[in-house]
Amino acid sequence: MSSLVKEDLAKRLFGPRRQTLHEFIEVEGAGAQRYYLCAAVTKSKEVEICMVKHWRVDREEKYEIVEKWFLKDLEMIDGKEADTDNPYFDMHFQKVYNMEAYSCASKYTFARTLNKLNATYLKKDFKIVNFDDTYLNDDSIWSSSNRDFLVVMRVCFYASNLLCLSLCRFS
Repeated sequence: MSSLVKEDLAKRLFGPRRQTLHEFIEVEGAGAQRYYLCAAVTKSKEVEICMVKHWRVDREEKYEIVEKWFLKDLEMIDGKEADTDNPYFDMHFQKVYNMEAYSCASKYTFARTLNKLNATYLKKDFKIVNFDDTYLNDDSIWSSSNRDFLVVMRVCFYASNLLCLSLCRFS
């Protein structure tokens, strides 16, 4: 489903603006509309981060950019708590924007994307704090093109180990 949404966003919203959509995540919003946080590269190689509102009129999908920032203005992305599985994070520009991703895995996906786009286009020193570095690095054993699945798989692996340890009797 998300690949279809990404394809639709790229075609209907970013394509006509001559931008390349690199990543999007669903974030919590008010009402029946859906909101996506997107990272796209402009024709002039600037990295844009934008909040997109998504709604349906009859059978037609509609998208509208409701907020836009540039990666060059991002000072820090704060994952709130690296030790807990939570979808909350803050993006620090001149103002701090509180976000709630659809899942913790999608929060990490977006942070990885911003880090990668920064390394490719800006090479700027911006802070990524309160994220587990294991899940942010592309050279990690858990890294793949399907990172969300691997993050969930690793969490399940740890949970199963804890369950086994709690069920074992030590003499």
